[in-house]
Amino acid sequence: MKAVILARVSTTRQEEEGHSLPAQLRRLQEYAKRKGFEIAETFSFSESAGDKIRKKFEEVINYLKTHKEVRILLCENVDRATRNFKDAVDLDEMRKKEGVEIHFVQDGFFINKEATGNQMFMWEAKVFIAKQFLNRLSDDVKRSNEQKIQSGQWITKAPIGYINTIDDKGNKDMIPDPLRSHFIPQMFQMYSTGSSSVRKIKDTVDSLGLRSNMPNPKPISKSQIYHALKNPFYYGVMRINGELYPHKYEPLISKDLFDRVQQVMAGYDKKPFRYGCKPFALRGLVKCADCGCTITAERKKDVYNYYSCTNYKKAHKTRIYIEEKDLLAPVYKALRELKLTDKQTDDLIADLRRTNESKDRFFEASMKQLRADYDEYEERKSKLLDKLVDSEIAKEAYDAKLKEYEARQADLTAEMKKHQKADEEYYITVGMILSLCKRAYAIFESSEPMEKRQLLNFLLQNCKLQDKKLTFELKTPFNRVLEANSSSSMLRW
Repeated sequence: MKAVILARVSTTRQEEEGHSLPAQLRRLQEYAKRKGFEIAETFSFSESAGDKIRKKFEEVINYLKTHKEVRILLCENVDRATRNFKDAVDLDEMRKKEGVEIHFVQDGFFINKEATGNQMFMWEAKVFIAKQFLNRLSDDVKRSNEQKIQSGQWITKAPIGYINTIDDKGNKDMIPDPLRSHFIPQMFQMYSTGSSSVRKIKDTVDSLGLRSNMPNPKPISKSQIYHALKNPFYYGVMRINGELYPHKYEPLISKDLFDRVQQVMAGYDKKPFRYGCKPFALRGLVKCADCGCTITAERKKDVYNYYSCTNYKKAHKTRIYIEEKDLLAPVYKALRELKLTDKQTDDLIADLRRTNESKDRFFEASMKQLRADYDEYEERKSKLLDKLVDSEIAKEAYDAKLKEYEARQADLTAEMKKHQKADEEYYITVGMILSLCKRAYAIFESSEPMEKRQLLNFLLQNCKLQDKKLTFELKTPFNRVLEANSSSSMLRW
């Protein structure tokens, strides 16, 4: 009689415990020889018998259905053949309807169409035990993963920018990828400005050599970049099943930068992208005073820039075009008057020194309070753990409160970083403002169109087109400088 051999392992531990595929095959081949069975086909594979479809097992069933001359199936024991009721039903159907005789060599029994009640009891009992074993194994994995998550461990493949590592003792870890991690802050910084699309970011990182960490590295896709920009893992928390948990790995960006990117994605304070690669100094900065629609720009004869209302609300009977140089005339006038004398500069620097002393006191006091708040939550976590150990609080309540405390600590850490960054950028900002106040006209005149747009966005607010004229206000503190230089208190043109 012809027979089919089925050998399977699902874990490395089974290999180590003597259930390796070569060992199973040897025992089953020896059994077939003793029984006088001719081996028609051998199926040998390593896979899990969990919720995923067991494709290899289905191949065995299909083979037996299409080869009617083969009516013997040889397995080492019941749990090598099946660990779930669906597969058990399939095998039982093969036994009853197809006349297949199934031998469980190590278990020491077989079942066929005429199986006795005792044989069927052994079969069903072992199927049940195998299923229970799988359930326990699944529970163990879930508990292990939950424990890892609570201790801040990531339980799957490292996101781009990180790599999985294993030390000499077999301990798993995750570290910033020395070849790719520096691209992550660059992508976030580009997108946070509101002037770089995902496509532009992709083109940039492609040109700089960013590739996936797969065996055959390829440029990363736009969707990968988009999902990376939405991933909070890079600032210190991991999203698992919709929940956020602090992780123990080195962050690549600040939470503040991540939040700015999310705001841009959501459309808040989002600066318009450069349309059609054609730069315009006032693109996206001006609204129609009559209907509130955006003033859009277009180029004529590749020489002249014209602006007009999109008229989305159909408030205008005709579309009126205004040349860019006419719109910028009042801007040039304001920039020429935006200047500081040497005496004004000296007085401002003296005021800034006094302000700096107050700023330092405020910075130190704020950082001291934030650190104290952080330490308080650390103490609360310690007391919370003591309550759990002493069975004064349920595990579910402990997890919920721990998550709350760690989220608050993450916010405090982000707040401290924002204070630190603000302190570091204070002098840079002061220097930039002084430079602009002394040389605004010259800087604007010598800039490229997109640089002009960025400068105007920094200086101007409430820009409107009214009766073919541009009206605007200067932002603080530039409006104060202009006010000091003008005999009039008017801040509009």
